Amino acid sequence: TFAHYVRDGLIPNMFPDGSREGLYHTADATLWFFHALDRFYRASGDKRTLRWLLPTMLEIVRCHLEGTRFGIGVDPEDGLLRQGAEGYALTWMDAKVDDWVVTPRRGKAVEINALWYNALCLLDGWLKILGLDDEGLNIEGHARRARESFNRRFWYEEGGYLYDVVDGEHGDDSACRPNQIFAVSLDHPVLDRERWEPVVRTVHDRLLTPVGLRSLAPGHPDYKPKYYGDLRARDAAYHQGTVWAWLIGPFVDAWLKLYPDDQDGVRRMLRGFEHHLNEACVGSISEIFDAEEPYVPRGCIAQAWSVAEVLRCLTRLER
Repeated sequence: TFAHYVRDGLIPNMFPDGSREGLYHTADATLWFFHALDRFYRASGDKRTLRWLLPTMLEIVRCHLEGTRFGIGVDPEDGLLRQGAEGYALTWMDAKVDDWVVTPRRGKAVEINALWYNALCLLDGWLKILGLDDEGLNIEGHARRARESFNRRFWYEEGGYLYDVVDGEHGDDSACRPNQIFAVSLDHPVLDRERWEPVVRTVHDRLLTPVGLRSLAPGHPDYKPKYYGDLRARDAAYHQGTVWAWLIGPFVDAWLKLYPDDQDGVRRMLRGFEHHLNEACVGSISEIFDAEEPYVPRGCIAQAWSVAEVLRCLTRLER
């Protein structure tokens, strides 16, 4: 269904109530579509559906290479994916109040490029499985160039972790955010192996809480420890420290890549959710939490991606 609604190489991030036309102001949803297809194919082995969707996936890559809506496109100078348009927040950190975009992140965002590299690698693998060519797109070459540029551009030497955005409106953004974890956690990690540990350790030490990851590390000038107040105050804190439960999933993926035998460590990371099951919506998991103790649950009281990621982490543990 989503493939049917692809326009200019983008899938919609939502369909407004009462409308048949989707909204396409997202830079990451289309790249997550590759991840979703990979999960489906691995679970089903359904090559027929894979073959049917491949022309759409190739068209998506072609549009990203040529450039599409909202400034989304590959920079020919370095092969990295940039995005951004005035008045829009195109990443998952999409809080907006009237004309104020709280975290615009215009430029080359770290998780967008991790997802871009992952998508290229997945598509290259599918074409080889089905014995098809890439219609002259040189997907393998673009993946290789994106990886080389990523490791050259995103490493923040002074902090020992990854920039959140490079070539942004105000240069390179060294804010310590959870988005960098995707450079390790995805099936095709774009980050060089020798830098996995400092990145994962930084996220562990500065962002991990008993109920997910902070969206910004304490100490940053924009850090907000609590999500409360009127709409403007809440949206100002939404991605500026507020803990997101769903991010525990990619963090556990990255942790187990580094420490595959640390099952007990992962259990300890998930223990906070056991307590949470008796607060807010009993038996479910909230969308977000305050960034500091007692980590008060906020936002949606029963959030699907929070529940799904915690359950997925549990399925990774040996019984």
